[in-house]
Amino acid sequence: MSSPAASRPDIGVVIVAAGAGVRAGPGEPKQFRPIHGVPMLLRALRPFTSHPAVAHVVVALPVGHVQQPPDWLAKLGGERLGLVPGGETRAQSVRAGLRALSADATVVLVHDAARPFVSRETIDGVIARARGGVGAVAAVPVSDTVKEVAENRQIVRTVPRERLWRTHTPQGFPRAMLERAYAQLGGNEAPTDDAEVCERAGVPLEVVPDTPQNFKVTTADDFRIAEALARELR
Repeated sequence: MSSPAASRPDIGVVIVAAGAGVRAGPGEPKQFRPIHGVPMLLRALRPFTSHPAVAHVVVALPVGHVQQPPDWLAKLGGERLGLVPGGETRAQSVRAGLRALSADATVVLVHDAARPFVSRETIDGVIARARGGVGAVAAVPVSDTVKEVAENRQIVRTVPRERLWRTHTPQGFPRAMLERAYAQLGGNEAPTDDAEVCERAGVPLEVVPDTPQNFKVTTADDFRIAEALARELR
């Protein structure tokens, strides 16, 4: 079987980077903040823009930054990389990215700009399963003990964790499958990831084992962890 890299470029990638990132604290949007000297969004982009199977990458940005992106991002623009205004919700941003992808992209990967440490192995695994006709979701098994908690913070029960996974991105899908799933999504619905959109549409989904280092940078503490990891990986 041929590897993803050996096939013709047929992968479109939507990078979701339109959020305000308020939990990261004051300052510029978190996706533009540096991690060990490199903007987080740039770290998230590089594994995809350098991948030989990727035909087109579209970044969904906050509306005010599309016409005036940071200099380092403007320099990357070209036929393989486009910028679009995102929406108020993740679903709106993904829809905008899907509309902007080139026709060559028959498989679509969606990735969070806030996950700057995705590995080539994970990307290849998601591509392989999505090319096989299913939704592919990067994920890691839950290792902590999980408690269900009531509104008053009282513990209700311990949730069995044997079948629980924490979902990451990228999440990959045959393009037609993802577009159909989004077409069925109600305007007021706010799914937290693309796998949920596809679950509601009855799409077959599989997990692709990922590594914990592909974590989502959300808070100021996460940025400190990311800084330490970036120094270790350089």
